[in-house]
Amino acid sequence: MNQNLYHYRANVVEVYDGDTCTVEIDLGMYTWLKTQKLRLHRINAPEMRGPEKEAGTRSRDYLRGLILGKSIILETIKDSTEKYGRYLAEIWLVQEGAWANVNDLLVQSGHAVYKDYGD
Repeated sequence: MNQNLYHYRANVVEVYDGDTCTVEIDLGMYTWLKTQKLRLHRINAPEMRGPEKEAGTRSRDYLRGLILGKSIILETIKDSTEKYGRYLAEIWLVQEGAWANVNDLLVQSGHAVYKDYGD
């Protein structure tokens, strides 16, 4: 069992691009963290500017369609933030009656690629 994984219920309130979103995290016992930015772990999506802008917009819109306004399960890596202040996260949601990993769905659909950042 990995002792560096933490699981929370969360609500997605904004999707910035194909690998960054903002959530409200339920810590339990009526305690919430508002406007927490997440960086999806293990993947990289096209940027929202420059030559990748069109692909970046498609990736963002795909992610929005999957999670925006929905309740998810958030799995944080190390329960700490990366250099830009975002939590590294795996996002899980129920899709067609089964748990699906959103990070993997982005790659499988061609909207992101796997990337090892050595975290």
